Amino acid sequence: MDFDVIIIGGSYSGLSAALTLGRSTRNVLVIDAGKPCNRQTPHSHNFLTHDGDRPADLAKRAKEEVLKYPTVRFLEGEAISAVRIVGGFSIEVESAGSFTARKILLATGLKDVLPDIKGLAACWAISAIHCPYCHGYEVKNEKIGLLMNGEHAFEMAKNLHLWNKDLTILTNGKSQLNTEQTEKLKSKSITILEEEVMELEHHNGQLENVVFKNAERLNLKAIYVKPDVEQHVNFSAQLGFELTDLKTIKVNEQQQTTAEGVYAAGDCTTLLRSLSIVTAAGTMAAVMINKELISEDF
Repeated sequence: MDFDVIIIGGSYSGLSAALTLGRSTRNVLVIDAGKPCNRQTPHSHNFLTHDGDRPADLAKRAKEEVLKYPTVRFLEGEAISAVRIVGGFSIEVESAGSFTARKILLATGLKDVLPDIKGLAACWAISAIHCPYCHGYEVKNEKIGLLMNGEHAFEMAKNLHLWNKDLTILTNGKSQLNTEQTEKLKSKSITILEEEVMELEHHNGQLENVVFKNAERLNLKAIYVKPDVEQHVNFSAQLGFELTDLKTIKVNEQQQTTAEGVYAAGDCTTLLRSLSIVTAAGTMAAVMINKELISEDF
């Protein structure tokens, strides 16, 4: 085998695992396509000792720390196939050839699939946000929108009411809230608008107005959005591991997938995408991979 472990994905979870494995003197290849989901995010929060830092700066510093360990190699490129071979796995990287390893760690993250609304992609992770624990404090006591419907809209409005009292739910069509939910929201002075959204007017990603298809405008400081998600790289068919109903990779407490020798960590395994959570998962995966290698060799 070329390597003990190949890590596909070189963001926080993958780099955290590479650090642990490098310190365990394992020969590791980190393959990274350079498409982190938070590449537009100006600041990271809820990451102890790094609250408010730029995610890109954190990733750059992490990579520099990891590459101080001589058994860790970093390859920029996109993994396009993964197959099981005798004794391990073979990973093909676009324009770089194939590499083999005894174990694989998938840290490939999730891709956010946003509603097709003009301006939303430019605002995403700046003023169009998804998590109050990541972004809520920065827009507390402001006029906020929720671009969502039904049960999720109700639960999110209930949570956000802690940070913001001026809330408007934009159902972008007929409301799917039931009568009891609607009355409860109204009792908290939370507005429900069913007009279809046409555009988010913004300046460099900072939301200014929501424009509806009836030409009316609503001034908001920020808007919460629940995007669909899909795997950045989906090797489930090639490697035989399972996905959950939420489209994440199914793992156990040791970050092991349902396929032998294949581990996964970070956003690709959970919708709880805080940097502290995914970084810890990378460390756990690396410890378990190293433990498995030790057991095989002892």
